[in-house]
Amino acid sequence: MWSSPSTPGRNFANPLGTVHGGIAATLLDSALGCAIHTTLPAGTSYTTLELKVNYIRAARTEGQRLTAEGTVIHTGRRTATAEGRVLDERGRLIAHATTTCLVMPVES
Repeated sequence: MWSSPSTPGRNFANPLGTVHGGIAATLLDSALGCAIHTTLPAGTSYTTLELKVNYIRAARTEGQRLTAEGTVIHTGRRTATAEGRVLDERGRLIAHATTTCLVMPVES
């Protein structure tokens, strides 16, 4: 599992005054990709093919700490999959996601 904290402020707000959903998507893309990265041999590259995000509740912009967690489901020769969550500082689910990444082996 890989995790990363973030504390988005007002500059990350959408027109409704809550944290823009793109922030959760970015956190999830990073956490899921980094989780996959931990399973790959040195020098192997990867890139996101697909990211599916489900938003559960709005995150506030008043210094609320968000944490993204990613867990690998499968790592194969050409693709890898992972799932993850964004939680607020009280452990409440903000969003969850799955991803598929293209694995690009080291060329010999």
